[in-house]
Amino acid sequence: MSPNTYAAPCALLLAALSVSPALAQTAPQDAPAVDLGEVIVTGARNPEDPPIVAEARRRLSRTPGAVAVVSAESLETRYAPNIADVLRDVPGVYAQKKWGGDVRISIRGSGIGQSVHLRGLFVSQDGIPFNEADGFGDVQMVDPLLARFTEVYKGGNALRFGGALLGGAVNLATPNGGTVEDTATLRADFGSWRTGRLHAEVGGVRGDWDGFIGVTGATAEGWRDQSDGQQQYITANIGRSFGEDREARLIVQGAYIHQQIPGSLTLAQALDTPEMAAAANVANDYQRDYASVRTTLSTRWRLSSSLLFEGAIYGTWKDLHHPIFQVIDQQSRNYGAFGRFDWEGQLFGMRADAFGGAWYRVGDLDAQQFVNVGGSSGARTARARQNAAALDVFAEGRLFVTDQVALVVGGAWGRAERDFQRFALPGVAGTFDQTLGKDYEWFAPRLGVLWEGASGAQAYANVTRSIEPPNFGSLSPTAGGFAPIEAQEAWTWEAGVRGRTDRLSWDVAVYRADLDQELLNFIVNPALGIPAATFNAGPTVHQGIEAGLDWRFAPGWRLRQTYTLSDFFFENDPAYGDHDLPLVPPHLYRAELRYDHPSGWFIAPSVETTPSDTWVDYANTLKAPGYTILNLGAGWNITPRASLFIDARNLTDERYVSNFGAVTDARVASTAVFWPGEGVSAFVGLRFAL
Repeated sequence: MSPNTYAAPCALLLAALSVSPALAQTAPQDAPAVDLGEVIVTGARNPEDPPIVAEARRRLSRTPGAVAVVSAESLETRYAPNIADVLRDVPGVYAQKKWGGDVRISIRGSGIGQSVHLRGLFVSQDGIPFNEADGFGDVQMVDPLLARFTEVYKGGNALRFGGALLGGAVNLATPNGGTVEDTATLRADFGSWRTGRLHAEVGGVRGDWDGFIGVTGATAEGWRDQSDGQQQYITANIGRSFGEDREARLIVQGAYIHQQIPGSLTLAQALDTPEMAAAANVANDYQRDYASVRTTLSTRWRLSSSLLFEGAIYGTWKDLHHPIFQVIDQQSRNYGAFGRFDWEGQLFGMRADAFGGAWYRVGDLDAQQFVNVGGSSGARTARARQNAAALDVFAEGRLFVTDQVALVVGGAWGRAERDFQRFALPGVAGTFDQTLGKDYEWFAPRLGVLWEGASGAQAYANVTRSIEPPNFGSLSPTAGGFAPIEAQEAWTWEAGVRGRTDRLSWDVAVYRADLDQELLNFIVNPALGIPAATFNAGPTVHQGIEAGLDWRFAPGWRLRQTYTLSDFFFENDPAYGDHDLPLVPPHLYRAELRYDHPSGWFIAPSVETTPSDTWVDYANTLKAPGYTILNLGAGWNITPRASLFIDARNLTDERYVSNFGAVTDARVASTAVFWPGEGVSAFVGLRFAL
């Protein structure tokens, strides 16, 4: 990138650094008292966050790195059908919808080349992963309405989950009878493309017991052809208290998702005829059908005034019917257990706290493939079984060497196992018996420093090692065995500031990750839907700036801004030299100006823009154009228990590309890899609470 590329973001960072201490000390004298030590800024700040969310912020504020919390309250006045809408205001998170609930998520360039599903990021609910045991995952099972709040741990800051991935972790917390704000809630959303969604929940506490049950049903024809879809979700959460901060809890979740797949297009098609579907997707009725059940038995147990234990055992089952170039038919079972101790006290006469624990998980997946006959299964062509296991042991501690400065030391030891078995099919040419296996081991240390000012503002710096062992898709077993793919490694340096006053919240981080053996992908034949191939790159660098500013500049007025600079590139690569890495836009800026009238109505125009074009190929010969999207939100509190909102998007009907897959060299490779962004739309929501 040229020096001018950094001018605006550096100015923004310097401004935040220069004003934060001053603003922390110049709040109006008549401002209400705020316990600034209890909270940190997030990308979806809500001044009326309840105590359960404030406690999550307090816990995350112990981390000497970039973290965020998104409350359920921030979703009540807008349409948020998938995890991309939940994370839209968290700086540093690239989350863009492709179709239906399929979302590309990348934090600091994690899984940057993964064209399908999820890699390089841990996504969970109550610590129970949506990822398979080998790390491969999918976020279509996430229902934003069945989360009390969402935690984001960027990069190496996910050590609390045993995480050692470049991207970190996103964890959703399930509501329970004690954390819901209302005894019962009914919500209805409807709008463009025959979209309809109903959600109902009820919860409460009786004696030592609490309970919650929530259900969601949704349907939509979709903006593009071949985009019909429906989803059903249910969550039941039953808890039993045994005294203060002691409980046992059973959570059962079920989901069913049916979604047609419109497919990716050429750049010209995506911009000129974006509503069309890829011809192969229509002819063979590409779709993805999921059914899933997740069960968790967990406990939170206060052992003493200074020691708390949290742990769980869980099991998940998933069935996938996935007609694409062939019909993929899979059933997977994943089991696991984790335990974590949290301690607060004194060490050598100084204030200290620490956590530590272990997480074990194992999964098996039965995979079959069939000839795709118009979306139905024809003759069977392949059968295999994948078994994966992993163990993480982790710990982190803080020691306050002064009243304001803490030194942080931590680390995680991990082991991952990959076992693959292929079966010969009688009468099917090219099938054969085969057994493969590979193991990985690593240690990922972490060092950091955290400063806490008297006003509650914080500054931090840290260095963390991350490891990502390849999943089965990356290992691509063939007759010759596993592909010669090594684990991805990285060292990430990070520094930042965060804090809030009654009028301003700020959260600014800078980072640089030096990667070795980065797992990159490119589309082999997107017209046929053949999955991406994986290779280990030479040295690569991911660096950037993540900034969030939330300013209440007058009564009723709030300006929220988030900006992300992503500068990812090869470093003296034999094939690509110092070329930029594709996929994640260099600049991503979002802003919302909201006015809340005392009588109960609000209006909130917003903008999302990627002002620079984004490279599509590793050879840097083709770019996807930048775009600017204008949106408008508005709402009205009809009664204290009933509210209405309107969420209008892409008001100018901008033709743009939301995201795409990477190719090696666009001059010689197929470039039907683009997913068009949705056109102008509007959604209305009604919410009733008891």
